[in-house]
Amino acid sequence: MTIEAPHGFETIAIHAGQDPDPGTGAVTVPIYATSTFAQDAVGSPRRRADRSGAAGLGYEYARTGNPTRTALETCLAELESGSRALAFASGMAAEDTLLRTVCRPGDHLVIPDDVYGGTYRLIANVLANWGLDSTPVRLGDLDAVRAAIRPGRTRLVWCESPTNPLLRVADIAPLAAVARQAGALLVVDNTFASPYLQRPLELGADVVVHSTTKYLGGHSDVVGGALVVRDLELGARLAYHQNAMGGIAGPFDAWLTLRGVKTLAVRMERHCDNAERVVEFLTRHPAVCQVFYPGLPEQPGHEIAVKQMRRFGGMVSFRTGDAERAVRVCDRARLFTLGESLGGVESLIEHPGRMTHASAAGSRVEVPGDLVRLSVGIETVDDLLADLEQALH
Repeated sequence: MTIEAPHGFETIAIHAGQDPDPGTGAVTVPIYATSTFAQDAVGSPRRRADRSGAAGLGYEYARTGNPTRTALETCLAELESGSRALAFASGMAAEDTLLRTVCRPGDHLVIPDDVYGGTYRLIANVLANWGLDSTPVRLGDLDAVRAAIRPGRTRLVWCESPTNPLLRVADIAPLAAVARQAGALLVVDNTFASPYLQRPLELGADVVVHSTTKYLGGHSDVVGGALVVRDLELGARLAYHQNAMGGIAGPFDAWLTLRGVKTLAVRMERHCDNAERVVEFLTRHPAVCQVFYPGLPEQPGHEIAVKQMRRFGGMVSFRTGDAERAVRVCDRARLFTLGESLGGVESLIEHPGRMTHASAAGSRVEVPGDLVRLSVGIETVDDLLADLEQALH
C-alpha cells in the first residue's frame, strides 16, 4: 500500500507497506521466515497479488528480498519522503554499504568534528585502510565546510543533526547546496531526530541514514539500520551492493522494527515532553555546568532547530566539570539504566568518553571527559527527575 498526502504521519506509519495479508486477511504483516521462494519457471519468480489484485514483487532468495523487509522499507521510504529505502542488519552495515557504494579508494569525506564514535571508527580505522580520507569540521560553519572540500575528491558530506553526543544542529538546506556545488552528496544521519521530528530529504539531503535500533524500533529489542534515498538510480546501486555484501535485515528484525514504527509519533511526543522537563531541571542544578539540548534558546543552532525540526528530541547531554564526577553520576543512577544505545522507551545514561565514543579518544573528534549523555525515556517524568537528583547529589 502506498499512502499519499494528505494522510498524516501516524497514518503512514501504521499503513504504508502494510496491507492485510491477501491469503489470510492477517492485519499485521507476517514474519516470512524463509530462506528461499518457489519459482513458477526457471528465472521466473512467482508474483504475489496485493489487496487490489495488482501483481506484486517477485522473490527468489531472502538475501535479495523478503516480504517482511519490503514492508518495512516501503514504510520508511514514505516516512522520510524518499523514493526508496533499504533495511540492513545494523546502522553500521548501512553506513558501510553506502560508503563502499558511493566512494572509491582515494576519495575524501567531510565529517562532523563530533561525529558518532562508531562512524568515526568505520571511516578512520577501517575504510582508511581501503584508501578513504576524511576531514572533521564544524558543520555549522559553512565556510569551514567549503574549505574542507577537496575538488574532484570529496564524494560525501556526512552530517549528523543533532550530533551524537553534543547535540549540535546543522542547517541542512544550505549544507546540501554546498555539497551539490562541489559535486558531492549530502548524507544525514537522522537517528536522533527520527523522521517524525525531521525529514532531511525534504531539506535537500541526498541520503538519510538510520540506526533503526534506536527510535524507530523504540523498544531496545532489535538491532537494525536503514538508508533512504531521493534518487532511484542511487537506490538501485545501493540495493545491488546490499545484496552483494549481504548485511540485510532478517525478517524477524524487520517485523520488530515495523512494529516499533507504528507508535513512533506518540513515543516521540512523550520523549520530547520528558526531555524538556529534564533539561529544565539540569539547567538549574548546581552540579551541572553546561547542558546540551537543541531546545535551549541559548544553544547555538537553536533557531535552525526551530526551523527544521518539529520538536527537539529525547536526547540530552550535560557536563559536570570533572570527568570522575561524570562517571560517578552514571554509576549512581538507578532508574536511568547505565548502558549504551538510545531511543528506547526506558531511560539510559552513559559516559560517552569511556563508552560509545571511546574509539575517538585522542583523535580530532574526542568528546569531553566530563560529559554525560541521557536518552530520556517515557517513564513518569517525576521519577526520572528524582533519580537524577540523587545521582547528582
